[in-house]
Amino acid sequence: MTDAAFLDYFSDASLAQDPYPFLAGLRSRNPILREPHHGVLVVTGYREADTIFRDHDSFSACVSIGGPFPPLPFVPEGDDISAQIEAHRHRFPIFEHMVTMDPPDHTRTRTLLSRLLTPKRLKENRDYMLGLADRRLDAILEAGRCEFLGDYAKPFATLVIADLLGVPEEDRAEFRRRLTGHEEPGSRVGALDSEPVGSNPLQWLEDTFGRYLGDRRATPRGDILGVLAATTYPDGTLPELIDVVRPATFLFAAGMETVTKLLSSAIRVLAEHPEYQELLRADRGLVAPFIEEALRFESPTKVDFRLARKSTRVGDVDIPAGSIVMLCIAAANRDPRKFDAPDEFRLDRPNSREHIAFGRGVHTCAGAPLARTEGLVTLDRLLDRVTDLAIDDDAHGAPGNRDFRYEPTFLLRGLQELHITYRTAN
Repeated sequence: MTDAAFLDYFSDASLAQDPYPFLAGLRSRNPILREPHHGVLVVTGYREADTIFRDHDSFSACVSIGGPFPPLPFVPEGDDISAQIEAHRHRFPIFEHMVTMDPPDHTRTRTLLSRLLTPKRLKENRDYMLGLADRRLDAILEAGRCEFLGDYAKPFATLVIADLLGVPEEDRAEFRRRLTGHEEPGSRVGALDSEPVGSNPLQWLEDTFGRYLGDRRATPRGDILGVLAATTYPDGTLPELIDVVRPATFLFAAGMETVTKLLSSAIRVLAEHPEYQELLRADRGLVAPFIEEALRFESPTKVDFRLARKSTRVGDVDIPAGSIVMLCIAAANRDPRKFDAPDEFRLDRPNSREHIAFGRGVHTCAGAPLARTEGLVTLDRLLDRVTDLAIDDDAHGAPGNRDFRYEPTFLLRGLQELHITYRTAN
């Protein structure tokens, strides 16, 4: 692959549909390779990505969402640009959110979620999921077919996270309308890489949770929102209200998107492979490994970004301070040095759980246990209640000539639609 033939990952529409051959081609040259269009160092190797994820001393998350867009707000100078990053941090996209923070600020902010993501609260949320899954299935089973994302995955993921965060029952229909239909400006939580630079795609969520938590501080109550409003930093100080609102809203947005994409990829595999349906139905202990392999095989987040704050070396590549590094999660999870026959979906893969779909290090996704549980509950209830799950040929074409369309973004990997057919179990 010559530089002249080097596709632009950020704008080539074909790569949004199938990035894997391109990324494998890059890895065959070097697991870390500079692309010519934007000067980004592309990391396609598992070991190399894992190393960079964990090294928050050398690599900053300040560019985590935007990558090379917009360009850096300063000209890097020297072998350690940490001071420059801090001086200009307010000019990076969504700098206010935990995903772009570095320790110690990231650590301090993440602790605000610790009182929410407790084993007790997650157990209560799982109980809610079970009832919700059945209600969603009740609404679609009689028809014998559905568009899975719109009819099940999006409303399910939205209402699960609404329950976890304590959204009042009377407001949940409004959350579903705005966040699954993308009807209002500032509510497009799944478009973090396609909103105009300078806009805040989480504004509606921030405004809404700001009202909730402000009310709880003015009039304390013992509900979940009240707990979140009263949460303090480890030193006992009370955060500014907005500093509590932002972790909650990003958890909402990221959780909804990740789960929707995980469920759609898992159900596609299940529908295309009837043998897996029988195996999982007979042995529910296989559902968890199936979810892990689905996360490895089609990682919901394709890439993450870091900015080299210090000149360093990873593998055999020198990385100068100021370099934007693109960690290709989708490629790392298909690195043949780590996973045998990585382009095959293997239920018996012994190391599938070692994938990095949820990142690594201090920025490992806080909602990973929640996403896994949503996958487990959905597959478990679906296997109980339907048989003969299959891809809808009328919508996607006949076997061997399927047409699946993926969202045209460089950050996320998810189907635009998934039409399936099934019969109600006796």
